[in-house]
Parts: sequence; structure tokens; C-alpha cells
Amino acid sequence: MSIDLYLKNAQVVTETEVFHGGVTVEGEKIAGVVRGDQEIQAVQVIDLQGCVLLPGVVDAHVHFNEPGRENWEGYRTGTMAAAAGGVTSVLEMPLNSTPPTINRELLAYKRQVVASQAVVDYGNWGGLVDNNLADLDAMHEDGVIGYKAFASASGVDFERLNDDLIYAGLDKMRQLGNVVGLHAENEWVCSYLSKQLKDAGRTDRAAWYESRPPFAELETIQRASYWAKVTGGNLHVVHISVADGIRHLAQLRQAGVHVTAETCPHYLFFDHQDFERIGPAAKCAPPIRSREDVEALWACVLEGLVDTIGSDHSPCSWDEKEKGMDNIWKAWGGISGVQLTLPVLLSEGVNKRGLSLSELARMLSYNPARLFGLYPQKGKIQPGADADLAVVDLGQEWTLSADQLFFKNKFSAYVGSTFKGQVQRTLVRGKTVYHSGQILAEPGYGKLLLRSYPYQY
Repeated sequence: MSIDLYLKNAQVVTETEVFHGGVTVEGEKIAGVVRGDQEIQAVQVIDLQGCVLLPGVVDAHVHFNEPGRENWEGYRTGTMAAAAGGVTSVLEMPLNSTPPTINRELLAYKRQVVASQAVVDYGNWGGLVDNNLADLDAMHEDGVIGYKAFASASGVDFERLNDDLIYAGLDKMRQLGNVVGLHAENEWVCSYLSKQLKDAGRTDRAAWYESRPPFAELETIQRASYWAKVTGGNLHVVHISVADGIRHLAQLRQAGVHVTAETCPHYLFFDHQDFERIGPAAKCAPPIRSREDVEALWACVLEGLVDTIGSDHSPCSWDEKEKGMDNIWKAWGGISGVQLTLPVLLSEGVNKRGLSLSELARMLSYNPARLFGLYPQKGKIQPGADADLAVVDLGQEWTLSADQLFFKNKFSAYVGSTFKGQVQRTLVRGKTVYHSGQILAEPGYGKLLLRSYPYQY
């Protein structure tokens, strides 16, 4: 067998170990995993000079807004930013595009529109809304990796669910072997608090996080996970910002309930003081929490209780943020972050708090690939898997400037932040798609990913 590429002299990372060695690539696949220093003949040999070699990040939570809101992002710029962040697969949400992806026909339409745009591989979430239960089977047959649902209003044309459809949706997931990804905030409590604050004339930034307190998130996590227990269905709670929610799900999972937990880098990086300083660019839901909440969430990460970390990349145009500079209620809610997940986790986790590289690979690659039906094609450095790899200089310190962003709208709450740990190179199926600040793949290189295996919790 001829070897196309040999990446040598690296710290190779899997979800269970880190060792000195390298990886050989034949075509689009990993041909072999090399331990130690070995001389191997290959068409191309790249000496990684001791850098960390991670499995490519599987970001299971991005919004690229295409079709319909391409002025906010789009698959081309969204996947370029992903590549620059060491992300080799993105799983894109069904809302914020026009129309939302809630049936077979709209799924096919989205795929037709974006097929020529991506530079990394991509899969699609379907939507679970009130009421499209009859459409779930067809979208499952067409390979959606999960179904996004909201317990609170989404702010776009994507209807939220009450308990009847949370229950029914989870029951359907048990039958299909698929998963509901739930935005868990109590609609009624958040609406009540928002009205109280608005009636009091509050337009300041603190009013936003006061209107969506931790207990409103925790209650919905507890309630939805009860329906997962009753139905035997598969529940993945997305963008959890409170440690008590993570711990609740971890306890249920140990008892055999099919529940998993995602958090996001912005909940591990920013706190209330940051939000009040940055303003609308850091507005999201659930909101940025207190420093005490941030550290409690880190404790869950370090204890291995978090299953996945996704960026929840939710961009918009600057005018949608700017209108909230003096009235926080008017700003669009969402943080642009697909390019920054790995830098945040390397800087704040590995370098600052001693997070192991194997735990990082578990949360960012191995677990999302398993939960969303892409493993063993994706998610691990092993023979036969796609050669999706991220090369990282763990000691490189750098400060993010807007001109380094590949987003269509070049702003982010992270601009001006300093990180320790930088992505140097990203490979998707054996091809270098990003290297040292440059995108090297053409739009359309990225392939569509379909759920190929049942949910594994």
C-alpha cells in the first residue's frame, strides 16, 4: 500500500490516551497510527515538531442561516471559520434559515442550496415544532442527525413545544434511534420576568440575564429529562449554562436514562462583568452567567460530566446587534464562535485548569460523533476513520483581532481576547483545508453527512 501523507513527530490524542507518534493517510482515510519515531515513506511527509494532533472537532451546534439569511452567515464563510478553528464536521441547526428545515421537502431544499458551499463536512438537524410529528420519520430516513426543539420561544419562525410534544417527540426518538436536542428554558417564567423588568423601564444589560435566571433553565432540564425517563427516548440538552443542570443529567444517565448534556465555550469564558462590558455581541440565551456559575460549570467539565461542547455559533449582521447598544432587549441574541471553541478550551481548560487532552477529544470529537450517528467514520484517530485532524500549538499565545475572523460579519464577543493554544493546520479527509491563517480548500469540498448509526448514549 502506498502512503499519501505521513504526519510525524506529534503528540497524538485519542479519547483514552496521548502518545508521541504520528498518523499515516491513504486517500481520505487514516491508514495507520504510528507510535514513536519511525521513518515511513510517503508522497508527503510533514514534521509537526511536537505539536498536538487532535481528532478534528465535530461541532454539533452551529447556525449558518442558509437559505434565506445568507447576509448573516452562510455555509461558505461559516465552514471557513470552522476550518480555522480545527472543526472538520459541522452539524447545522434547522432554524434561522428561511424557511426552517421541518419536513423532507425543506430539508432537500436546504441541501440543494448549500451543496456547493462548504469547505468542511456537514450534517443537518431537522426541526421538531408544534406540530410536525408526521414529518419526523421521513427526515430520519433522509439522514438528519437529530431534531432541534425549543421549550421557550425561539425568536424566529420556529414554534416552541409544550410538554405534550416534548413527550411525544421523545417517544418517537425511542422508536427511531434518533435524538431531540432541546433548548431548555421555562417560557412562562422568562416571559413573566421580562415583562416585569420592561414595565419597570429596565433596558440595561443586566436586565437580560435577570430575565432568564438559572432556575428557569434548571426547571426545564428537570422536566424534560423526566419525560425522557418515562418514554425511554433520547434527550440531548443543548447549551447548558448551569452546573446543577449538568449534574442532574449525569445522575440520570448513571441510572440508565437516555440523557446527555452539551455546554458551550462562551459559558466557560465570559461572565456577567464581561457581558456588561461587551454588550450585545455577547447576548445569547441562556444568558452569560456569574463568575461563580462559570467556575461551577468548569468543575463539571473537569469531573467528566459534560458530554459534548458545541459552539452554538449564531451570527447576525452588526445592525441586528447595534440596535441593542442602549436597549438590550432590541439586540439579536447569539454569539459568533465556531472559530473559537478549540482556542477557548485549550486556553482556559488545558493550559489554565489542567483539562486533559483526552477529555478534550472526548467532548469535542468522540462523543458528538457517537451521539449523532457518525462514528466510526468521524470522531477518533484510528485506522479506517476519515483523516479529519487538527494540529495545535499548545503553547502559542495570541490575541484575536477582527481581521482574523472568517465570518461573513467580522465581529465577535471574543475579539480582543488573548488565548494560549492555537490551531495551526486542519485536515478534512486527508486534505489540508486550513493552514497558518489561510483557507486552502475550495467551496464544495465539504461532503454531506448522514446519520448512519443509532444514538449511543
